[in-house]
Amino acid sequence: MELILVGGGIAAIVIIWLFFHFVPVGLWITALFSGVHVKIRTLIGMRLRKVNPREVIQPLISATKAGVSLDISQMEAHVLAGGNVGRVVTALISATRARINLPWQQAAAIDLAGRDVLHAVQVSVNPKVIETPKVAAVAQDGIQLVAIARVTVRANIERLVGGAGEETILARVGEGTVSAIGSAKSHAAVLENPDQISKFVLSKGLDSGTAYEILSIDIADVDVGRNIGAALQSDQAEADMRIAQAKAEERRAMAVATEQEMKARVEEMRAKVVEAEAEVPLAMAEAFRSGNLGIMDFQRIRNVEADTKMRTAISGGSTGEGEKSK
Repeated sequence: MELILVGGGIAAIVIIWLFFHFVPVGLWITALFSGVHVKIRTLIGMRLRKVNPREVIQPLISATKAGVSLDISQMEAHVLAGGNVGRVVTALISATRARINLPWQQAAAIDLAGRDVLHAVQVSVNPKVIETPKVAAVAQDGIQLVAIARVTVRANIERLVGGAGEETILARVGEGTVSAIGSAKSHAAVLENPDQISKFVLSKGLDSGTAYEILSIDIADVDVGRNIGAALQSDQAEADMRIAQAKAEERRAMAVATEQEMKARVEEMRAKVVEAEAEVPLAMAEAFRSGNLGIMDFQRIRNVEADTKMRTAISGGSTGEGEKSK
């Protein structure tokens, strides 16, 4: 008998534990007194589907108190999809207070897309300022300018899903700043009117396809950098000088080669003359042996040669005297 009573007591304890485990009575009472009517079988179903009822009921109570009507089944489905119901509900309450039209489906989609929907609503209500890194560009006069811009943006909730982020905004603003400075006639014009950069960049519609709306672009600082034009001209002049030196060296080498070739030809001609002169005595000796040349003929040839040398010497001497007299 005692065993039966002990077994019955244990069974009762187990049943009571299972009841309070699957039925969060405390949470149900809290929801009931908060004006949220939730059926007990709904809470049990959440337990069976491995959904923490508190993650759904607490945000539902907050939404009900704020006057936001939500469907508990959609909230549970969002939890099962891996979303953060608490953040979504807080964003909906903030949007309602700020009179921003933000349906549940859109807020849930933004949350599931990996974006912070609450932060998006806050940025939509209170725009934030993004400061670009230093952007270097060169004006048409060759002077480099380094600019820093502050971009005031507001979140565009309708384009949060699939829209580009802050990195795209910064890249586009930097690109527009480079184009604006590059189209300026001189760096002085940019320094006098830096708002030209803002107007030029804003006219490009850089926020298209992004999750933000650009409200204003303000140039925070513009510094003068290096004289890029002069540096390029100096580099070009140095390159031209090296090319000219290379061409001059090439011409000098060609001239030296031509001179060596001419010297070789002259030496070759001299060798041929010496060879020809060496053949003259042999020819004369042969003429003597054959009787074609006599002693008197040889003497006349020698006289002619002597007369020619004398005339040449006299001609050279008279020319020198004439030049001296002149």
